[in-house]
Amino acid sequence: MILPIIKYGNPVLRRKGSIIPKINAEIRQLAADMIETMHDAEGVGLAAQQIGKALQLAVIDIPADIERPSRLWIDGKEAEIQEHMPLVLINPEISITKKKETGSEGCLSFPGIIGDVARGYRVSVKHLGLDGKIHGFDAAGLLGRAVQHEVDHLNGVLFIDRMDPVERATLKNEIESLKASAD
Repeated sequence: MILPIIKYGNPVLRRKGSIIPKINAEIRQLAADMIETMHDAEGVGLAAQQIGKALQLAVIDIPADIERPSRLWIDGKEAEIQEHMPLVLINPEISITKKKETGSEGCLSFPGIIGDVARGYRVSVKHLGLDGKIHGFDAAGLLGRAVQHEVDHLNGVLFIDRMDPVERATLKNEIESLKASAD
């Protein structure tokens, strides 16, 4: 089922998500609905806050035909990304390299707004899967950026918070207009 996507200005986007204590049919259905919603909106990631639920749940799907490269490592070995898409991250914990990489980002909760954001070059992730087991991987490129973006959402942090202040200032009118339309 396609769910409505919350736009900037709604306070749920600033809420830290609650830990999901167990995987049940409701969580599995929510993850499936979020994947369908993300695909319908032509996004590469979606956090529970963006559909109005402050939970530690995010989905990511990097399309095979996307022009921005990604890398994925599982147990230290490089893996084929498409074999692991879509990703469902429950209660994720990440560690980010100090080396940064600046790249363009958008967000389904900020339609039409795109800006450069500095993110860690590589990220290590530990998360609960829909199978109830702990999983781990490392990611770089667009996948690494998407993981960091979605985990920020789970903690009430938005991509505009990570923008260079000068760049954010150039987008001030668009951001304020979006916020006013959500009130």
